[in-house]
Amino acid sequence: MDLKDKLVSSFMAFENNVDLDHPVHEIRSEAFKNFEAKGFPTKKDETWKYTSLKGIQKIDFSIFPKGENTLDYKDVKKYFIHDIDTYKIVFVDGVFSSHLSETTHDGVDICLMSSALTKPMYKQIIDVYFNKVASKDESLTTLNTAFSKEGAYIYIPKNKMPKKPVEIIHFATGNEASLMLQPRNLIVVEENAELQVIERHQSLTSNEVLTNSVTEIFAAKSAIIDYYKVQNDAATASLIDNTYINQKDRSFVYVHTFSFGGKLTRNNLNFHQNGEYMDSTMKGVTILGEKQHVDHHTLVHHIEPNCESHQDYKGIYGENSTGVFNGKIIVDKIAQKTNAFQQNNNILISDKATINTKPQLEIFADDVKCSHGCTIGQLDEEAMFYLQSRGIPEKEARALLMYAFANNVLESVRIPELKARINKLIAKKLGVNLGFDL
Repeated sequence: MDLKDKLVSSFMAFENNVDLDHPVHEIRSEAFKNFEAKGFPTKKDETWKYTSLKGIQKIDFSIFPKGENTLDYKDVKKYFIHDIDTYKIVFVDGVFSSHLSETTHDGVDICLMSSALTKPMYKQIIDVYFNKVASKDESLTTLNTAFSKEGAYIYIPKNKMPKKPVEIIHFATGNEASLMLQPRNLIVVEENAELQVIERHQSLTSNEVLTNSVTEIFAAKSAIIDYYKVQNDAATASLIDNTYINQKDRSFVYVHTFSFGGKLTRNNLNFHQNGEYMDSTMKGVTILGEKQHVDHHTLVHHIEPNCESHQDYKGIYGENSTGVFNGKIIVDKIAQKTNAFQQNNNILISDKATINTKPQLEIFADDVKCSHGCTIGQLDEEAMFYLQSRGIPEKEARALLMYAFANNVLESVRIPELKARINKLIAKKLGVNLGFDL
């Protein structure tokens, strides 16, 4: 039985454990019909041309965890940003871990998707926002919608800001020989409210783990959202991350993606600008080695005039790693005065590493300022010679140049403790200790 057939039979079992009369289940059923018709994407699909899921589909994943595997905080402390106090929504093998988490309803709701989907007090928000910006056609998104049950639910009312950032962490323990997880997150930030989120998927096992995640984010008028994705998973873990963002007038949404680990990572990041005078920022640093594969797909749809978007992705690829960047900016006819910037810069530090990059613009307005570009190269030999002539060893000189290469992405991280952690992760990935922070 291949993975698609197993998912079909598992959906029937899933229906036995949910309220079939709940309005959300109608959405689930329709989504599953879509996935059943389309199946997994293949390299024949233009958007999946450089990323194959054939290997994943051959693995006999468990669709539902057999039971909760408890973890002690001391054993997983290093995966938290423990230098600062945060709200925490933690899942272990897809099951909420209450003793590792800290949720709140003190003026804001930082809690569980399962509660939001089943309790009447959340019905109004679910009716307005659930599955409203997520794609109804993209097969892996619809697969997640079909099995949507658990994840993070965050609602920040008008003029509110949580007392501290939120960490969303998914742990896989190896309780099953291979496990598929499908978390679903809903984040709503109302007018003039603010939120900071740090998200991490972490496998603690050498067993195969596949995570198919969907996050819907809604930023109302003048809202500010800072979202950070830290991807430094085990070599047997694969992640497909679909994030959909709907922005209103004068809102600011910043998404930083740091991809250092995992076997296969696919990041689909979609911004829809439904208003004026807003800013969408996407930045990323990717450092890969061995046979790792990371695929960044971004979309910014400028629907209204007088808006901005900024994309800046840096990639460093070594050994037999493969990188993909496919960024698209769409500017509608009425979206005059748009300012859109897109850049993808890459360094290959191995003759066997590969990068496929494809920046795209679709502009239907005539009064805009849009630019896009990409570069692929190697470390500057003259700069290397200069540093070595000043007494810096070759390994440290190479790392110093790579740090400098990624610096303009890191400098926009607005949580100092997170920035320090990312610095350490980069140093570890490069195999050096430079003894300074960017």
